[in-house]
Amino acid sequence: MQESELPGLTAQVLWAAFAMAAVFGAIAQRTHFCTMGAVADIVNIGDWTRMRMWLLAIAVAMVGFNLMVGLGWVQAGQSVYAGPRWIWLSNALGGLMFGFGMVLASGCGSKTLVRIGGGSLKSLAVFAVLAIASYATLRGITAVARVATVDTVALVLPTGQDLPSLAAHILGSTRQTWALWLGGGLGAGLVCFVLARPEGRSGEVWLAGLGLGLMVVGVWWVSGRLGHLAEHPSTLEEAFLATNSQRMESLTFVAPVAYTMDWLILFSDRSKVLTIGIVTTVGVVVGSAAVALATGVFRWEGFAGTEDTANHLVGAVLMGVGGVTAMGCTVGQGMSGVSTLALGSFVALAAIIAGAVVGVRWQVWRLDRTQ
Repeated sequence: MQESELPGLTAQVLWAAFAMAAVFGAIAQRTHFCTMGAVADIVNIGDWTRMRMWLLAIAVAMVGFNLMVGLGWVQAGQSVYAGPRWIWLSNALGGLMFGFGMVLASGCGSKTLVRIGGGSLKSLAVFAVLAIASYATLRGITAVARVATVDTVALVLPTGQDLPSLAAHILGSTRQTWALWLGGGLGAGLVCFVLARPEGRSGEVWLAGLGLGLMVVGVWWVSGRLGHLAEHPSTLEEAFLATNSQRMESLTFVAPVAYTMDWLILFSDRSKVLTIGIVTTVGVVVGSAAVALATGVFRWEGFAGTEDTANHLVGAVLMGVGGVTAMGCTVGQGMSGVSTLALGSFVALAAIIAGAVVGVRWQVWRLDRTQ
């Protein structure tokens, strides 16, 4: 590829990622998709409908990503999730913090963006605090603490931490073959679980599950296939266009929120360029707002009082610090990361759910005490 062709290809990558994120936001708004709400529904009323949405989306993302691996289009090791260094303690502790925080903040990073599109001013405040906390944990004071403590606890594996790479190393055969078997098998198992109950067969569950899962796969393709250069004309090295991590990326909403805030604040700095993370953050808000306005559900919403404000701001801090420490959120680790079958992603997902369960039960306890 000639260097003169790079701006055009970069624009294609950014517009494609933006469009897919807008579809993600529109579907999430239309179906009331919420991972925090899914956990709360189970704990409070035993309703698994929204959890089945999430599990179906995970299944679709898992099957789609590993099909691309099997076809030789992408490799899990090209992402931030599946490297050989498994920071299991960071995944676990960060996930717990994020899960508890998203309960206090009335939703995870993606739900915050969806709520902003629907007119929530308190979600806009959560967005700002989440951005500051996540940026500090990427490069600031909490980053120093993170790197010096939990990130030092790690297992260095002989190959990538994704299950197909580990299976190929231990049992033989190829990573591509194991990706097809494991991705297809685990995905099929999740689909069977979703279909096991009548609520899992509803149109809304399948719209959310198929739609959101396919958007995760789509952004993986945009980043890892369309935007992949085997040899960058300037550096002569492998490159992934328009990514903050310089690796293949899909949807995630913690670090990209920080990068979006950074881009807005330092817009006149020419070194601050649009990336997939930034445009997908904006895309979710745009897609959600379009549906909210079209269906008449857009409404301004503010904080109910001092305690409500404090809960949301503390929750935003926990999500920012915890999400970066865990290397992702309910979408970043819970869908994009898990689709790579990385060990750290499974640990982070389990920890996020555990943190959310504790958060919901804590809220119930607090409510009981005030009555």
